[in-house]
Amino acid sequence: MTTYIIRRLLIMPFILFGVTVLIFAMLTQLSPTQRASLYVRDVPKRQDQLEQLIEQYGLNDPIPQQYVRWIKSLAKGDLGFSKTGKEPVLQVILGRLPATAELALWAMIPIILVGIQLGIFAALHHNRLPDQLLRVFSIVGTSMPSFMAGLLLLMVFAAWLGWLPTGDRLSPIYSRLVDSPDWHRVTGMHTVDALINGNLAVFWDALKHLILPIIALSYISWAVLLRVTRSSMLETLRQEYVTTARAKGLTERVVIQKHARPNAML
Repeated sequence: MTTYIIRRLLIMPFILFGVTVLIFAMLTQLSPTQRASLYVRDVPKRQDQLEQLIEQYGLNDPIPQQYVRWIKSLAKGDLGFSKTGKEPVLQVILGRLPATAELALWAMIPIILVGIQLGIFAALHHNRLPDQLLRVFSIVGTSMPSFMAGLLLLMVFAAWLGWLPTGDRLSPIYSRLVDSPDWHRVTGMHTVDALINGNLAVFWDALKHLILPIIALSYISWAVLLRVTRSSMLETLRQEYVTTARAKGLTERVVIQKHARPNAML
């Protein structure tokens, strides 16, 4: 294991170098004029503005020189300016980071709990109807993009059934409350800040808005965890110590919970 970690650490700089070269090569496929025109409106002095931007950012400089300058800016956290966000890219990322972190943290709970339990359940019903259905579920989950799962969830549970909300992270009434000066913004994660502020109404509203994104994000992970856990559990159930535990008269529940499951999770 130590040798493997050292080997991975040694090749990491080369991988990062290759990734940066690939990204920069994609960015420089457009000509300097095309890149500059993305930030210039159609005005009478358009050509003058284009030339000014090209000169300001050195878009006509040799490619190696542009690459070195780009790497230096990247190392300093200067990711450029977002045309759609109307502010530096880093500020756009930081502004949306709390929402991303909140979704990821909440999604970890069902990913771990549901995915592992489905895998164990499938293994215990090997080659029977529940196992067959879960295998279909796994195949669909690994082949369906998360955005497609999200659209289907929105159509069924939001548009057709109307059970869950869509749109922003909060309902309008609670959005105004969160944006007010009386609200103590600590983490930027609405569920966490709602608990800090002692407002359960905002907490439940934020959680309801998270349910569909959590399911869409978790679905693929469920499918992968299901397959891995099922395979590991089936292998464990064939081991001699499991057979011995059953021969001693232990109940199937004890055999699974005390002997098979912990070893399958290793």
